[in-house]
Amino acid sequence: MAPREPEPAASRDEGGPSGAHTPRRKKLDSRIVGSINSAVAGNHRNLFIIVGDHARDQVPNLHFILSKARVASRPSVLWCYKKELGFSSHRKKRMKIIKKQIQRGTRDADEDDPFELFVASTEIRYCYYKETDKILGQTFGMCVLQDFESLTPNLLARTVETVSGGGLVILMLNSLSSLKKLYALSMDAHARYRTEARQDVVGRFNERFLLSLADCQGCLVVDDELNVLNVTSARDLTSSATLPNPADTKDDPELVSLKESLKDVRPVGPIVGLAKTLDQGKAVLTFVDSIAEKSLGGVVALTAARGRGKSAAMGMALAAAVSYGYANIFLTSPSPTNLPTLFRHLLLSLDALEYQEHLDYTIHQSTDPASKGVVVRLDIHRGHRQTVQYIHPQDAHLLAQAELVVVDEAAGIPVNLVRSMVGDWVTWMSSTVNGYEGTGRSLSLKLVKELREASSGGNSSSTLKSSQSAPSATLSKRSLREITLSTPIRYASSDPVESWLNKLLCLDCCDPYATGAASVSPQPSPRPLSYPDPSACDLYIVSRDSLFSYHPAAEQFLRKMVAVYVAGHYKNSPNDLMLMGDAPGHVVAVLTAPQVGSGVPEPIVVVQMCLEGSISRATVLRSLSRGHRPDGDLVPWVVSQQFGDDGFAQLSGARIVRIATSSEYVGMGYGGRCMEEVVRWIESGEDGDEGSSFVEEGNVRKIDDTAFENDSRHLLLKPRDAAKLPALLRKAKENPPRARLDWIAVSYGLTTELHRFWKRHGFRPVYLRQTANDVTGEHTCIVIREMLYDDREGQGWIEGFTRDFAGRFVELLSYPNFRHFTAVTCLSILEAAIPKHDPELLVAKRTTITPIQRRMDLYRSFSPHDLARLEQYGNNMADHHVIVDLVPKIATLYFLGGFSYHVPGAQGDDGDGGVRLSPVQSSVLCGMGLQRKAVEEIESEIKLPVSQILALFTKVVRKVVVWCRALEKSEVAMEIDEERKFKNNTAAKAEHLSVSETNPDGIDEGSATSSGSDDEDQSDREDGVQSQVKVGKKRPLPTDEDGEEAWDPTPGELDDELEEAGKEAVQQWKEKQREMISSMDLGKYAIATADGDKFEVPVNFNPSTSKSGIVSLPSKTSNKERTAKHSGQAAALAEKHRGEKGAQTLNQVQILRKLKGKLERGSKGGKLGKR
Repeated sequence: MAPREPEPAASRDEGGPSGAHTPRRKKLDSRIVGSINSAVAGNHRNLFIIVGDHARDQVPNLHFILSKARVASRPSVLWCYKKELGFSSHRKKRMKIIKKQIQRGTRDADEDDPFELFVASTEIRYCYYKETDKILGQTFGMCVLQDFESLTPNLLARTVETVSGGGLVILMLNSLSSLKKLYALSMDAHARYRTEARQDVVGRFNERFLLSLADCQGCLVVDDELNVLNVTSARDLTSSATLPNPADTKDDPELVSLKESLKDVRPVGPIVGLAKTLDQGKAVLTFVDSIAEKSLGGVVALTAARGRGKSAAMGMALAAAVSYGYANIFLTSPSPTNLPTLFRHLLLSLDALEYQEHLDYTIHQSTDPASKGVVVRLDIHRGHRQTVQYIHPQDAHLLAQAELVVVDEAAGIPVNLVRSMVGDWVTWMSSTVNGYEGTGRSLSLKLVKELREASSGGNSSSTLKSSQSAPSATLSKRSLREITLSTPIRYASSDPVESWLNKLLCLDCCDPYATGAASVSPQPSPRPLSYPDPSACDLYIVSRDSLFSYHPAAEQFLRKMVAVYVAGHYKNSPNDLMLMGDAPGHVVAVLTAPQVGSGVPEPIVVVQMCLEGSISRATVLRSLSRGHRPDGDLVPWVVSQQFGDDGFAQLSGARIVRIATSSEYVGMGYGGRCMEEVVRWIESGEDGDEGSSFVEEGNVRKIDDTAFENDSRHLLLKPRDAAKLPALLRKAKENPPRARLDWIAVSYGLTTELHRFWKRHGFRPVYLRQTANDVTGEHTCIVIREMLYDDREGQGWIEGFTRDFAGRFVELLSYPNFRHFTAVTCLSILEAAIPKHDPELLVAKRTTITPIQRRMDLYRSFSPHDLARLEQYGNNMADHHVIVDLVPKIATLYFLGGFSYHVPGAQGDDGDGGVRLSPVQSSVLCGMGLQRKAVEEIESEIKLPVSQILALFTKVVRKVVVWCRALEKSEVAMEIDEERKFKNNTAAKAEHLSVSETNPDGIDEGSATSSGSDDEDQSDREDGVQSQVKVGKKRPLPTDEDGEEAWDPTPGELDDELEEAGKEAVQQWKEKQREMISSMDLGKYAIATADGDKFEVPVNFNPSTSKSGIVSLPSKTSNKERTAKHSGQAAALAEKHRGEKGAQTLNQVQILRKLKGKLERGSKGGKLGKR
């Protein structure tokens, strides 16, 4: 639906009594007509910049001149804007507005407005800037760009490249007294660059944009009355058109020869006859060869710059696929509106093969309002049913029955979706390598590289995955064909607008050492003869003022920097240039070899940093409460939201936006050397306030409108004086930062190689995005390195974030988002998050949970039955499925430090703390326990048979069981030792406090408090007690300030002392019994004979020979006499004992009471002196 716009403002050329429009005629500058005629004759484009508030009124005039110069039909128009078009694009609404104006008398009914006639009679495609991705692959005769402040480098490249040869690109600007005011113009993109701590934006890109117009041979700057403004160097443009050379219009002899040789070959001959260039003809033949082989799984990758005929070549080749009998053909692109060129050439090729519409095929158009009228399906029913149908990239899982899949404008589709479209079918894909359409370089250098390695049979580390609905094809069986188109078709090869755009946005900056399809450079640079030692290379800080000054040396160095970015496999886009030049807080540095001679040095490594942080606590709390994250400050806001922490955002740090190494120097240590120098440079910062500039960049320009009030529109634009610019490169050692930073971080797409690089330089992960990036198909990972200073306190805060991250990462590995990671990658991430420190700090630094140290802690995780099952499996007495439920728990405890407690004597415990596994065993446990993969999946990852994997897992279980059993045994032994120590301590205290039963009232106090008393009896009792105390093992007493032993009033617990006193009383009672028995005269119990002599045992008596060992002796006393006599003696002894026991018990009670009183007085009085 066409956008609804407000009523247009009244024209400025109104006159007469009724206010009718009276156009004023004037002679047009001959340079305008001459430039347009020359562009049409030479098949190249022109760029017109119209300055003024009424620039819109001159668009119909330029379109009229262009229509007269072109012999073909009226050129179509692409009109791009931000929100407000300024006039109505709806025909009925325009008619209502005209009627109202006629009724009000502000418009003459008999006179037509030229602009209204232009809008009504011209085919115009209105497009918002945010929807320009829908115009990819389309061609227009004129492009109008309004709302300059909303224009970005990406939009400029995307829209300009849709114009065909002989067309016009019109850029409308508001009324400006001087074009230099564009230097201070606030662009919409600048709002995303500003942060709370950094607000100053310098328009360096706009300055370079205006200065570059001087080098565009097809550019004219005019006002809203078509007066030419001489802001650039004068050009001699005459009204006479430059007629093309007849030799240039003649077809390429090689192309003519190719067409003649295939004239009688069907279906290739008629199709190749439609090719416009030799490159396009060869590309069609390559496509046809891939489908003629009838081998599924082949891939054809077509890469080229814009306007080379990629879509047309695939459209013509599709007609050959239909002729070969392919039934299910699917097309995909970012939007259905990207396919008109492909379908148009498909229909032309079918016509060349004598297919007729309605008889042989049927065309279906889209009914979607966003793409209404666009062809989306073609049904061919000539021999059998065949279908050519558009499918959305998100529906790639529906390609199960596909025979041929065509991916047009693959640069605008996320790489992971493109990967899913490579399956057991023939795949064609085209990509724009200039990068302004999305993943251009990423696709051509990453995905194509993976396919190239797979087709060559090498060991590829690719993560290429086919669609889930289709069976995976072996990568080694895929055949890859690469095609490159270099000759332009949409416009002439010497088009000045293309050359200007490539130079301005560095679109043609490719890897200087690249060859093959990945390079668009006709002659790659020679290889370096020698490589400098990385330790001899120096880090230089680049001045952005000088870099974007448009001086020849600065331009050459800028192009070299962008070429290094391209070689680094980054997703590059022209917007990166505006970010690099205008964003506040960005620092650009390069690592170069030692300079030998004069000239621009060769950058080996390029690194771009962005300062972040220093956000107030109030701002953080307000944003967290609303769930809103402002633009900029990527790392602080992500960490604050993920951890709910408001303190990290207040710290200041630097984020590595990108770092890239030239392709010829990769893998030689230059990237690591650059990072070491960057860290060393940041550590050398001064301990002060960052202020508005982190690093000195020379004379930073602050431009406002008042700086150009006296300038004229006709002022010639030229670069600034080089003498007033700062040095382009300055040594980092000689220019330390103005402030210290607390951290340095990186946000990157997780790959094994990149993770290994950042881990090696001390960066620790704190965040891993659970969903893959829509563009690259990789999971965004944020790693941080804390900057440590000797004179600062409160450091080491990174440990809390990394331990929290490790716990969350372990729990998430079993979910589908992270389950596809290899076990090696997971182990590397965990090791980076929880590095192994000194063994003494193992529990505090490495664990994220409390280690199991007691038997009760173990039983909270594993019941005795669980341990029994694990022990049976470890002894090969149970099946693997018996313990499957315990494997995730074992893996979680191991990787989070639950088994890190050192148990002496446990197998698998290396003495450094807890259970230790080999790398292979850790990989198996991670895959089976954390990611919960089947053994067959792990087999494909670590390249080991299933039997070996299960054997390794059995060893893991056995080590864990042995450790658990050792923990149980150690605790039981500990309990036995504690009980033995308790008994020994009890016996020592009982011996120390034992008191003789004689003189029970005496107490040894050393120097007693009652030494000065006149009571002699009390003193005698105390002396008596002292003489009767049995001195045993005494525990060492505390000493006072003079080094003398001080009295300890509380040697133990009261209950223990009472229990010990009871035991002592019983012991004393038993000793008393023994003394009583020993004091008895046993001679009176002797047995006498009849003659009065004592009975003696026979000498020859042997007790061992006697069965009972008892000797019976004769006695002359009767039993009754003996019983009476013994009863009287026993009664007398019992009576005597009861009296002594009662007195002894009373004495013991009196002694305990006195002891208690002395203890209370001693605790109140402090030291009582030496005992």
